[in-house]
Amino acid sequence: MKKLLMPYNSKALNLKNHLVMAPMTRSRAIGNIPNALMAEYYSQRRGAGLIITEGTAPAPEGLGYARIPGIFSNEQIEGWKLVTEAVHRNNTKIFLQLMHTGRIAHQANLPEGVHVIGASAIPAAGQMHTDNVGMQDHPVPKALTTQGIQEVIKQYVIAAQNAITAGFDGVELHAANGYLIEQFLNPNVNDRTDIYGGNVENRARFGIEVAEQVADAIGKDKVGVRISPNSTLGDLQAYDADTTEETYIHLSREFNRIGLAYIHVSLSPQLPAQTLSAIRTEFENTLIYCNAFNAEKAEAELDKRDADLIAFGRNFLANPDLVQRIQHGSALNAVDFTTLYTPDYKGYTDYPTLFN
Repeated sequence: MKKLLMPYNSKALNLKNHLVMAPMTRSRAIGNIPNALMAEYYSQRRGAGLIITEGTAPAPEGLGYARIPGIFSNEQIEGWKLVTEAVHRNNTKIFLQLMHTGRIAHQANLPEGVHVIGASAIPAAGQMHTDNVGMQDHPVPKALTTQGIQEVIKQYVIAAQNAITAGFDGVELHAANGYLIEQFLNPNVNDRTDIYGGNVENRARFGIEVAEQVADAIGKDKVGVRISPNSTLGDLQAYDADTTEETYIHLSREFNRIGLAYIHVSLSPQLPAQTLSAIRTEFENTLIYCNAFNAEKAEAELDKRDADLIAFGRNFLANPDLVQRIQHGSALNAVDFTTLYTPDYKGYTDYPTLFN
């Protein structure tokens, strides 16, 4: 039997297989509230051992994109309960990804009176889609004060507690892809002069404090984190290779100290093998690898024993029955890229399955 399909057991995670459904923004949360259509979508993909949801805002300021869900209101908690109940019917675990978009946002996607914020007042290049006024340039974010950072950390903590109330098995902190936590990590975006800027330890402080306080609030075995070393998504721009490696060694060591359940690594061709190896050395708990895996590559990676679990994104998006297709060696559906972020069921819950 393929290792990919066998149960996985660690100190924090007991899963029916080694397959993880990766977090993918799908923009179906009308009014930023999870709904029955989203519950159907996640339920269709409950063959995974672990599902990590799409990025979900821990606070109104984190709602950078159109129609992404939040977890800061009672209506959102009740909406997410539809999802967790549906997924748990098939013995699948589900973690909520907490994604604060920071400067990757636009005012038109935020509630009235809420401002785009960031580590510093440095705007991202490029544009952001809005439903009301189309494509818009990223605005200059309002730089968080030192006290403001503490308020954001509290928002993460409350959001994590709300996630547990909604029935989630845990939360994943999105510290990747150019969003708020990584905006603090990257010296091209963070020009602060307080304790949250400057050297590696200071730039990593925000993410570590979020992880520590969330773990204290809901339990360290219920907290994972996603990282993307060397990624340039979100207009981050790569920085010195030695500093990058030092940053992620420091983070991995601190996440290990806290005792987080897992680190989820978004792989990129720019990620040096020695950096990845250093993360594995420093972090003792579960390591998840993601990006461009098929079943054969995943099996080979698990055999190397560097990664403990493999996350699939687009293949799960287009193949609700991905696990069964792997079991039977069946062909996969192709992704319809025109419907990734549209508001209805097309390209969301209507991908064909081979098995019922």
